[in-house]
Parts: sequence; C-alpha cells; structure tokens
Amino acid sequence: MKLSKRITLTILALVGFITSIKLSMIYIDVNFNPYALSSFCSINDLIDCDGVAKTVHSQFFGIPLAFWGLLLYFIFLFFVYVDKLQKIEIKGFKLFGFTEVFKNPESYICALGIIAFAISMSLAGLSIFEIHKICILCFFTYILNLIIGLYAKPQEKNYLEVFKISFIDFFEALKIKKYLISFVIVILAAISILTYTTITDILAPQVKLQKELKSYLTPKGKEYKVSGNILGDKNATLIVHEYTDYQCQFCFVLNTMTNRAISELSNIQIVHHNLPLDSECNPNMEEQMHPGSCLMSKYAIAAGMQGKYWDMNNMLFDNQYESEEAILKDAKKLGLNIEKLKNDAYSQEIATQLKKEIEEATKFGINGTPAIRINMETHIGIMPYEELKEKLIKAGAKERK
Repeated sequence: MKLSKRITLTILALVGFITSIKLSMIYIDVNFNPYALSSFCSINDLIDCDGVAKTVHSQFFGIPLAFWGLLLYFIFLFFVYVDKLQKIEIKGFKLFGFTEVFKNPESYICALGIIAFAISMSLAGLSIFEIHKICILCFFTYILNLIIGLYAKPQEKNYLEVFKISFIDFFEALKIKKYLISFVIVILAAISILTYTTITDILAPQVKLQKELKSYLTPKGKEYKVSGNILGDKNATLIVHEYTDYQCQFCFVLNTMTNRAISELSNIQIVHHNLPLDSECNPNMEEQMHPGSCLMSKYAIAAGMQGKYWDMNNMLFDNQYESEEAILKDAKKLGLNIEKLKNDAYSQEIATQLKKEIEEATKFGINGTPAIRINMETHIGIMPYEELKEKLIKAGAKERK
C-alpha cells in the first residue's frame, strides 16, 4: 500500500473512530445518565442525536450501533497496517503471524466500506421514515464509510473483483485447520456475547423498557384493581402524585404500575390528577390531541363524589370508549347512580375542580402525560417498573411482608 494511501486511510479511519466514541458517549448519557445535558447535535425535533439514541433502533443484538462503529473503524485500521504487523517479531517469533492470511488488505477495506455504507443506507431510511429524527454524526459516518470504501479500492481491480478476492481469501484461510479452529472459537464467543446482550438488554435499556411496556399494555391491570377514593394506605407518609390522560396509552401503563406498586408496598398513597390533552378544557393545548378526554376526567371526578374514584379510573383506562353512552353503560356495573353521575359531571363544581388540577400540573412544569411526582421530584414519561419501585422505596415506601 502506498504511503499516501496509508496515511489518508488512517486519517479517515481515525476520524470515524473518534466520531464513534462521541456517539457512544451520547448513547451512554441519554440511556444511563438521567442528569446528562443535551448533546451539541440535538438541535431541534428533526436534527436530534439524543432522540435517535433513545430509540430501539440505536442497537443491534443488544449492542449500541456506536459500539459496532468502533469495531468497524478498528478493523479498518487493522487492515491498513496488517502488512506492518506481519513483520513484528520477538526473538524470532512472529507476534502477529496469523495475519499472513490477509493478502489483499485494500480489497478487504474496500469491500467492508461498501457493505457498511449499504447497511448505513437502511439505517438512514429508518431514521428518516420511522424515527423521524436525524443524527447528523451518524449520517457523517455513513458518508465516511463510502469514502473509505471507494478510496481503498485497488486501481487495477473493479468492485466485483474486490468482493470476489475478499471472499476467496476468506475461504482459503478456512482451509487451514488452525485458522478454521480459531474462526469457530471466535464465532462461538461472538454468539455467546450477542446472546447475552440480546437476552439481558444490559446495553439497551430502551429495548428492555419497550418489552416491559408491551406486557403492561395488555389490559391485565385488573389484577391490581382497587375500589374507593383512596389508592394505598390512608395514613401513609409518602404521597405520590400522578398526572394522566385517559386516552394516553402510556398513562394506562403508569396506572397499571402504580396499582401494582400499591399491592407490593406499604406506607404509600397515590393521588391521581387529571391532565387531559384536550383543548376543550385544557387552555395549554394549541392543537387538539385527545378529544373527549375532558369529559372522561369529569366522570372520574364525579364518580369520586360517590366514593368510586379509582373504580371509574380503572374502568376508563381498561376500555377504549368512543361514546359517552358506552361510559355510562359500564358505569352502571360499578353500582353508581347514573343520573347523579351525569349531573355532577356537567356541573360547574367539577369543571372548576378539573381546571384546578390542570393549573396545578402547569405550576409544576408538567405539560405532558404520563407524569409522576415523588417527594417534589417530577418525572415526565414512563420508566421501567423496577426503577419506579426503587424510587418509591427510596422515598419512604416499605416492602409488604
């Protein structure tokens, strides 16, 4: 390999490696550090590296794509200097003797760069059309992969020959017993690692959370149902406030989680606050999101006037109501006085109460659902159940015996 080509490929690979380090830091911050500040490449709703890093598409087999990038650029650098490694000896012993099978490093770099670019284009498609966010650092590495692949191509060979040579060299190496055994060991080790990271999701908390949410999205919250106006211990010292919208899917998840938490913990009481994302009663809504949520909230408060707030709360979450008649029909099954329930729901008293709850949420900076406030610390969005339970215990809840 010519010196100028070696230097250029080294620089390109190092730029990619450094960029991947930065992407890895962003990934770790947004997924493991709740106090991390936004990265420099999170500019708006579209150009948002942090937002992309939080999605399930930012990993492959449980390993962050940024980590795969580090491996790719390390391999590029390895092949750039593989001929130099072959000459390193210690007392006559070739330290990197195994590299003798790599006879056409430029072809390998070219093939890998083009393959990486092809994969990158599928990732770009996911980013644009599914995630609807763009990671500019990721797109930079996509172009970098193509540049490396094109620049590394041997002048005397076309791209078809490059791939052909790479595959032939690979299979020729496997004909040598010691390399075949080594390859099998590496593959088995890789399978073991990828199996572990995939099953445990230890490096992909967003995937772990999605799996947990799917289990909670199935209407099985009935296991934890309670009755009355109080959820938890009447004399609890830990009062937790939750803010939800009855048409918010993740609010259903939070409701199920808090019901479960009450069944497993003592010295805790959950206070529910309505925050309908419905412009009919919520003045903070610039656009209509959940029409009908205001009415549902009013019926929950009205049911509380008959001592069945949480009965109505769970009923509204467990069912996807499309009409007021359907709500009233099921409300009868709760033993509510339907005439009183309807009159109360449309009363000025409940309208005032709902307005007060919305204003309180705004005061605490809560403008989206679901949200939960534990000891004045506000968490907007959903979190894994075990994390929620840990926070509750730390705040003063006790495990039930």
